[in-house]
Amino acid sequence: MDDPTELETLPVEQLIEMIRERTGAGVNLSFPGKVLARQIGRRVRPRNQRTVKSLSVGDEHGRSRNLILEGDNLQALASLYRERGQIDMILTDPPYNTGGDFRYNDKWDKDPNDPDMGEFVGSDDPAKHTKWMKFMYPRLQMMRAMLKPSGVLAICIDNRELFHLGQMLDELFGEENRLAIINWQKTAAPRSDKGGVTTTTEYVLVYARNLARTKTASLERTDADNRRYGNPDNDSQGLWREGNLTARTWAETGDYAIQSPFTGEMHYPAGEGAWRHPKRNIKSWVEQWGSAYQEKSIGDGKVRALVLKDGFSQESAELATKRLAEPEWPFIWFGRDGQGRPRTKTYLEQIKKGKVPVTYWADEELDVPEELGSTSWDFEESGRSSDGSSELTAIVGKGHGFTTVKPLKLMMKLIQLWVPDHGTVLDPFAGSGTTGHAVLGLNVLSGSDRRFILVEQGRPERGDSYARALTADRLKRVVNGDWANEQGQAMGGGFTFKVLEKRVDAKTLLLMERDEMIDTVISSHSSTGSRRVAVLIPLNRGNEPYTYLVAKNASNEGIYLVWSGANSNTDLTEEVYEAITEEADAAGLADIYHVYSRRNLLVTDDVVWYQIPDRILSDFGLDVRTESFTEEG
Repeated sequence: MDDPTELETLPVEQLIEMIRERTGAGVNLSFPGKVLARQIGRRVRPRNQRTVKSLSVGDEHGRSRNLILEGDNLQALASLYRERGQIDMILTDPPYNTGGDFRYNDKWDKDPNDPDMGEFVGSDDPAKHTKWMKFMYPRLQMMRAMLKPSGVLAICIDNRELFHLGQMLDELFGEENRLAIINWQKTAAPRSDKGGVTTTTEYVLVYARNLARTKTASLERTDADNRRYGNPDNDSQGLWREGNLTARTWAETGDYAIQSPFTGEMHYPAGEGAWRHPKRNIKSWVEQWGSAYQEKSIGDGKVRALVLKDGFSQESAELATKRLAEPEWPFIWFGRDGQGRPRTKTYLEQIKKGKVPVTYWADEELDVPEELGSTSWDFEESGRSSDGSSELTAIVGKGHGFTTVKPLKLMMKLIQLWVPDHGTVLDPFAGSGTTGHAVLGLNVLSGSDRRFILVEQGRPERGDSYARALTADRLKRVVNGDWANEQGQAMGGGFTFKVLEKRVDAKTLLLMERDEMIDTVISSHSSTGSRRVAVLIPLNRGNEPYTYLVAKNASNEGIYLVWSGANSNTDLTEEVYEAITEEADAAGLADIYHVYSRRNLLVTDDVVWYQIPDRILSDFGLDVRTESFTEEG
């Protein structure tokens, strides 16, 4: 067990949950440092976000919709307060613990805000699995808090941490909310891994925030989807393909022989299954081949078989062969030459429009198609790791150093399944930006308006910021069509690039300059559910800024800030109130005033007052008493 003294700091509801875990009958996840890992998310402090205009790209709509956020993803998740509970899908590809691909700082056990990125965890570190779980657990906690009730988490992983990740997700989301374990083919060429076993697949674990409220889309079928359908018998019901008469589950009443009118052979259900249709229906269908059938025991230890009433004969074979030469074969047929097993017809018009994904995705092509195929999810293209690396090289050029980039097709398919046309995708481990590229690509292909939020840090201590040098560079080239191989097409759209800066706490807030406080107030005001519908637009009076007015909301009410710096007047006084009403009149705003200040020395019904720093801390999801992150904030 972790240090018992740490239990004193846990909320009562978390203590109750832990007691249930340890005394329940189910399987429980336990690892050294778990109690501390569960607390880390509550201790992370949000940070201010500074826009870097020189790294922002695209049209105004794209910039307003999409975001690349540079900084630690744990702090970023805490800082994305206005998005909490609003994300349709978190799609991400975290470090796989393959040795040297993620860092861990032991100081994070006590203070997740410690700026040291820690040391790379080597493949020979005996505590590598524990460190990886301690690294991931608080991030998974906060990812769950970001999702809508109908939201979905899809997280890529390989065999090294598959079981540990699955256990954590089962605990955090509930096993009943596990949507899928998708197995996708990452390589076409077999290679021998450690132990002599060829590893050609990786996984995507998919969990719903609330399974009852989550919808999995069926993608529209294309002509390519229908290539397995034909009409060799000129059936008036249109295109059809061979269907399976055998059900997957066994039932004694459906396990019997059917005699072929063509050959007299007795056919049984395939494998351990049973015939999938009622016996009386099957009898009616096979009789359409020209001969009467009856139920009869044939001494095979099964229920009575369906056999030719007058026995198999040359006459019954001729009648069946004659029927085969005519149009519109019966629903149950025995192959184009009559020599096969009984099977059914599956009509294109009668099947469900669209397609339902299966849990194994393979690829028969290595090129990226202009349109996503949707023929059969049994062999659907998902792309391979080599495709992802080649795609990245084509866009940004050689030398990027990424060899395990997720293929664009894989990410596009996942987004299509679980993100509505105007939904939001969040990737806390953005890497080279494939998720953002997938969103932009789908918007072009389908006319949707999905948006992305990407978080990336890279290795800034080496001057190697993936967010700037790779993530933003790739997506800029995707937006503008400026590919390194000169074969890209501009997809349009855009994104705003922001950097996490000073952490938000009472001390930091009270030392802010006015410009910093304006950004903080505007962000804070739009962060809570009751004000989420507000459309906040920074205002200026000509070329001169207002003294107090900083924005307006969707109800045409002004938001005002009484703050010129820590050593200036920060109080709402009667004189300040009069100036605020004059600015409201000049801007044509309603006479309801949302005022942020350190103190309020005025009582009036038309002022909605927000105290600095307490109200801002609360809106940022921080407990005003402890300044720690709260999921409910």
